[in-house]
Amino acid sequence: MKDKIAFSVVGVVSAAVFGFLVWLIYFKDSSGGTGDSFRMLPAVNAALNAMCTLCLVTGFVAIRNGSKRLHISMMLSALVFSALFLVSYTIYHSVHGDTKFTGTGLVRPLYFGVLISHIAMTVVMLPTVLTTLFFAASRRFERHKKIARFALPVWLYVSVTGVMIYYLLENYG
Repeated sequence: MKDKIAFSVVGVVSAAVFGFLVWLIYFKDSSGGTGDSFRMLPAVNAALNAMCTLCLVTGFVAIRNGSKRLHISMMLSALVFSALFLVSYTIYHSVHGDTKFTGTGLVRPLYFGVLISHIAMTVVMLPTVLTTLFFAASRRFERHKKIARFALPVWLYVSVTGVMIYYLLENYG
């Protein structure tokens, strides 16, 4: 019963976050402000994604080397960086709205390929990370380990492609 409740909470939270982001980026009217006061947030978001990536890799290496404390610390830090990213991303897009990519040539399909895969993996990432966290918190490490083998590469992909998207927007978009 405890698992059903936890999985229901994970599902509801994940759906609510994704639904909110879709509304924020594609449906909310953001014509009221220019977003100039928040123009540094995309760089902050990229830095938060980079820090998350660093923590994920360090946490993975730590658990492979048997350092459980460092693993826990790094994975919780990655979670904090991802949560801070989500807050910063929400603030930026609540004022700025959708960011249009204006790049041309070969970089255009590259950008959209990365963006679409990033978004798709984000939808998968949140519930798998929350489920992995649930199994760790409930000390069911075998289940945690099985899901983490899937969650880690997805989370890494989302973090790394987040930085790539920023780079492509800044340099080509």
